[in-house]
Amino acid sequence: MAQANKGVNKLRIIGGEWRSRQLPFIDAPSLRPTPNRVRETLFNWLQGDIAGARCLDLFAGSGAIAFEALSRYAAEVVLVEMHKKAAKQLTENLSILEGESESRGLVVNQDALKYVASSPEPFDVIFLDPPYRKNFLPTVLDQVNSLALLKPGGVIYLEHEREESFDWSDWGLEVIKQSKAGQVMCFLLKKGA
Repeated sequence: MAQANKGVNKLRIIGGEWRSRQLPFIDAPSLRPTPNRVRETLFNWLQGDIAGARCLDLFAGSGAIAFEALSRYAAEVVLVEMHKKAAKQLTENLSILEGESESRGLVVNQDALKYVASSPEPFDVIFLDPPYRKNFLPTVLDQVNSLALLKPGGVIYLEHEREESFDWSDWGLEVIKQSKAGQVMCFLLKKGA
């Protein structure tokens, strides 16, 4: 969970290689790191899917989910974040974590929809936690589908406001797991093979 410490926001990695490491993140109105409890549930759901996976964190924000995936041995994670200062902090945190080792993370300071439109290779796992009340999910999922950005058999983890409702089959996705965290719905969805 994010913690305030003398004006600096911190997030803690909860598992894997960098377990218990704390990283700073900037204070921005739309930046809301996924809470520890939700991340723990998510990575329990992804136990067999994350090691060696190529991942995309499309609205990276604080990087909480992306850094957790890297800590749990994802082969590659692309972090897309439009906010310039947040992207700079993500790059700095990635350097802190990876040190001198070969980088498995890549920070892209770009609008998520523009990145998706130009994205090269498909991903095994896609994380979608867009800003709330902006109706991004249908547009992003349309693009993910039309551009075949998710590998067959790949999974999408997403969060949305509790009052929203979607028919995931419209995008060829089936619900594998779901949970509620306060006013947020969390889903793990799988693409048919």
